Amino acid sequence: MARRSSGRRHLPVDSSAILAAALAEADAVGWGALRLHRVAARLGIPLVELYRHYRDADALAEAWLSVADRAMLAAAGVPGLARRPVPDRLERTLLAWLDALAEHRGTTAQILLGKLYPGHPHHLAALVFRLSRTVQWWREAAGLDAGPPRRQIEEVALTALFVATVTCWAADRSAGLAVTRGVLARSLRAADSLAGRLFAGTQSAKRG
Repeated sequence: MARRSSGRRHLPVDSSAILAAALAEADAVGWGALRLHRVAARLGIPLVELYRHYRDADALAEAWLSVADRAMLAAAGVPGLARRPVPDRLERTLLAWLDALAEHRGTTAQILLGKLYPGHPHHLAALVFRLSRTVQWWREAAGLDAGPPRRQIEEVALTALFVATVTCWAADRSAGLAVTRGVLARSLRAADSLAGRLFAGTQSAKRG
C-alpha cells in the first residue's frame, strides 16, 4: 500500500535565504551557539534541504565571507579607481569588503575569532587559506601587478595590514567607523612610503 502524504508542503528555499536565516539566528544567539536544525525550523524546511545547500556551519561562514570578496571585486570596477594612487585603491576596495559585512559585524567577528580557537587546528588552517585567497583578490582588485620579490613582500605586508584592519573594525564603535578608516588610511600611506624607499634603494643597488 502506498504511504499517505502528510499533506505538508515546503516552499523552495535558495542558498541566499538559508544564509540570511543563519546570520539572523547567529545575531540572536551567537555564532558559537548556532544550530542548523534551528535555522531549518526558522525557514520551515526539512534539515535535509538545508544540507543540500550547505554541508555545515563552516560552509555558511565561507559563503558569507565570499559575499564580501565579491563586493571588493565589484568595487574594482568603479570608474576612475584604476587611475587613483595605490593606497587609495587598496583603501577603497578593502572598505568595500568591510562594508559588505557591516550588517552582521558582530557575527562576522565571532566567525573569524572562532576559527582561531586553539582546539580547532583544522579551522585555523582553513582560515589561513581563506585569508591568503582574500589578500590575493585584494591585490587584484587594487590592480597590483608587481613581480617577485616585491610581490611576496607586498603579500606579507598586506596580510598583516588586513588582519590589523579587520581586528580594529570588529571592535570599532566610532561613528561611520572613523577609527578603522583612519587607521587603514594612515597604515596604507606609511606602507606605501616605506615600499617606495625600500625598492628605490634596491634599484639603486642594482644599478651600482
